Amino acid sequence: MKRTLDRRQFVKTAALTGAALSLPTNLLAAGKKAVLVFTKSSGFEHDVVKTVSGKPSILENAITTLGQKHGFDVTATKDGRVFDSPDFHKYAAVLFFTTGDLTTAGTDKNPPMSVEGKQKFLNAIGSGMGFIGIHAASDTFHTPPDTEDNANRYVAHGEKSDPYLRMLGGEFITHGSTPRLQDTKLIVNDPKFPGLEGVKSPVTFNDEWYSLKDFRTDLHVILTLDTHGMTGEPYQRAPYPMTWARMEGKGRVFYTAIGDRPENWAEPFFLNLLGGGISWCIGNGNASLTRNLTQAAPGYAEIPPKPKKKG
Repeated sequence: MKRTLDRRQFVKTAALTGAALSLPTNLLAAGKKAVLVFTKSSGFEHDVVKTVSGKPSILENAITTLGQKHGFDVTATKDGRVFDSPDFHKYAAVLFFTTGDLTTAGTDKNPPMSVEGKQKFLNAIGSGMGFIGIHAASDTFHTPPDTEDNANRYVAHGEKSDPYLRMLGGEFITHGSTPRLQDTKLIVNDPKFPGLEGVKSPVTFNDEWYSLKDFRTDLHVILTLDTHGMTGEPYQRAPYPMTWARMEGKGRVFYTAIGDRPENWAEPFFLNLLGGGISWCIGNGNASLTRNLTQAAPGYAEIPPKPKKKG
């Protein structure tokens, strides 16, 4: 079951003081775990999270279908005030497909998270709420200053990275542009992870491939991007993690950088992986969390060269 939480619902459910928000109680079905899908775009807005004529986005429809298959409810919103709601803590997990500094209205002009709401969200993960990050979730809350030339993204910040990125396990640097999309191979490092049963390594797949950095050393790497033969400066580096799981305190964290192409939201390989990741995050599945970063991607710390200046 999917329920979309829009701005009008927030206004109706705001406390009289205007300071607190409460989700309608019927949004959380009794006895059934629920996932909050958050798709605010303070930076670039991807096609898969756009709502057209009030209809659910590609992502919302896909996650709703996965919920029906795996037995969880879905509530979708772009309103950052949800994290100040007392009912926010009733969710088993929160899923991000987001961009930019979510404490600003930014590109889509939807209400931002408050600074306090961001901390409440991070505290909730550490206390046991699950987190699922998809694609541009790593293009969110860049370590400041995030200048127009993106120069700071090519610096390894380690423990000084934004707390959100530390929780996530890595940060987006850039992606290819000529071509933007390309076929490459994904090395399956954990074929027993939920949703990957029976999948043979490597998997050839087409998407917009993120080049990432500042990987947490406690990652359990699930998929690694094989950069050999790839075109473009972002991939002039050793293979690096593309999908992983880790623990943030008591919270289960799953991230996959796949998910840019609208067509991939109908691909069984991607949907099975995502369904398995969500199920694990809400406690409906088990997985090994052996730390395998150095085994799966020995050159994980490499950072690709900066783009050459034109002229």
